[in-house]
Amino acid sequence: MIKSNAVYAFPARDDRPIYVTQPHLPPLAEYIPYLEKIWNSRVLTNGGPFHQQLERALCEYLGVEHIALFSNGTLALVTALQALRVTGEVITTPYSFVATAHSLLWNGIKPVFVDIDPVTLNIDPAKIEAAITADTTAIMPVHCYGRPCDVNAIEKIADNYNLKLIYDAAHAFGVKDDGGSILRHGDLSVLSFHATKVFNTFEGGAIVCPDAKTKQRIDHLKNFGFVDEVTVVASGINGKMSELNAALGILQLQYLEDAMARRKAIAEMYCELLDGIPGIRCVGHCGETVANYSYFPILVERNYPVSRDALYQLLRESNVYARRYFFPLISDFPMYRGLPSAARENLPIAADIANRVICLPIYPGLEEQQVRTVVQVISDV
Repeated sequence: MIKSNAVYAFPARDDRPIYVTQPHLPPLAEYIPYLEKIWNSRVLTNGGPFHQQLERALCEYLGVEHIALFSNGTLALVTALQALRVTGEVITTPYSFVATAHSLLWNGIKPVFVDIDPVTLNIDPAKIEAAITADTTAIMPVHCYGRPCDVNAIEKIADNYNLKLIYDAAHAFGVKDDGGSILRHGDLSVLSFHATKVFNTFEGGAIVCPDAKTKQRIDHLKNFGFVDEVTVVASGINGKMSELNAALGILQLQYLEDAMARRKAIAEMYCELLDGIPGIRCVGHCGETVANYSYFPILVERNYPVSRDALYQLLRESNVYARRYFFPLISDFPMYRGLPSAARENLPIAADIANRVICLPIYPGLEEQQVRTVVQVISDV
């Protein structure tokens, strides 16, 4: 049974759609006092009191020293690359949301795609070294589905070749390894607080910084490059988080542990109910000790009665809106297709996984009966 101390209200009807995710929100009545303070202060943005309070609270919760808030995770990725003065070519994964590679194009950087590990679905460290050229300046891995990359192997490569290392940690809020927060690895780690994420501020993002000097540079870059009223030191962007978003984030933190516990309970239920269905393989979470349960991906194997796309359609017809994260591969989109590294023969594992993956609905408000409905569709094929 899925248990929680939180109270959730659900519609009475049984035919409502089951979406892949729904944002977790605190009680509206508890958000109103924050809005009243914003209205009274007339401070809406530019690093106001709630912005500063959320940065401190996130540092404490995540176990990191410095964090810079952003209006969204994509602008945070763009700025992270600028902060480290990355140019030339960057090695990254084709198996991610398009923002990962788009942030490179926005900076005039050439993405170089390498294949993924068939178990973790993260960038394969064994493939990185062969892709390094004289133009390579950085590596941008993704902690896919919140599962940590092989950070030690990747860091060793980055150190050996003097490459910058920026982690797209959009899925990895709150994830830890044996040494603490997974966000402490690399030169920078970038978070997303989009509505679909484990922790959301409606829209938002952040860069985890190793020291105060780096945070200061990032804070300048996200505010047009301003240092003071009359001094601009870089061609920065407007990436600041508003007080409305920051206030929500402060309140969200109070409910986060319960939300994470519900996600875990739902994932465990999926693991139990899907176990033994021929041709369905759960990817991660089942039996893992380090997870934030941000996604619940399954792979449709060759011995399943129908194809992945046929199962996807059957779920849709049953009002279950699962998603094929991540299909197509980033490397299949027109703006990347012409790159030599985007050729499918160079990415056989990523291409295979993209053709077999489905992410099932998982979010704190998902009911036990809805989980059973999802599994019933899968088992009845």
